[in-house]
Amino acid sequence: MKGTALLINKDNTVTVLENVEHKVYKELINQEDSKEVHCIIGEKEITFNPFSAVIWHEEQIDWDYGY
Repeated sequence: MKGTALLINKDNTVTVLENVEHKVYKELINQEDSKEVHCIIGEKEITFNPFSAVIWHEEQIDWDYGY
């Protein structure tokens, strides 16, 4: 199942990861207290700064709708 993961960063910005597997979301949850966050999307390893929370939304978000 694929969806959108929203990372709420410590500086109150949001990082949006679209079209990611649910298992990637689970990996991100396990790294919430880490100083550096790693995950693999597709075949690419991505590194993020620490974040406050991760939110999962099944499927894609309709950005044109306005939410």
